Amino acid sequence: MPIIDVNQDPANRTLTMTAHFDAPVERIWALYADPRQLEKVWGPPEYPATFPKHELTPGGTSHYYMTSPEGEKFAGFWNVTAVDENKQFSFDDGFALNADDFAPNPDLPVSKNTYRFTPDGDGTRAEYISVYASDEALAQVLEMGMVEGATTAINQIDEFLKND
Repeated sequence: MPIIDVNQDPANRTLTMTAHFDAPVERIWALYADPRQLEKVWGPPEYPATFPKHELTPGGTSHYYMTSPEGEKFAGFWNVTAVDENKQFSFDDGFALNADDFAPNPDLPVSKNTYRFTPDGDGTRAEYISVYASDEALAQVLEMGMVEGATTAINQIDEFLKND
């Protein structure tokens, strides 16, 4: 399994997940840069993702939604703040009210994220770091199942790459 560590740090309002993939950094980067590939692994398998907009560039925006088995759409957005190709990217990740206009949901937290990729033998070590504005915001997403959902999503990547 790709996820090798999950660290919840309420004192610093941080959730850090670490993974190892059996693919080089460039291949992992390509997956995150291409919305059609990212759709295959963003979110749990029973909630497939759609990225109608994906701009992995500083100042870029991504819009996505995950569709439940019942057809309900859960929307979100990224506001990309920094990109260092094949190394890391940073973005603000928030929940949207709907998948029509992707307006931010003011009742749910926005996190500041950095996804970092480093060579590790023949594979890649990935660190997914999310920082929340308050410990209450972190507690809210943890209660919503953020760790379980993200773990399920990230653990799909090796299998996707094998079948690619």
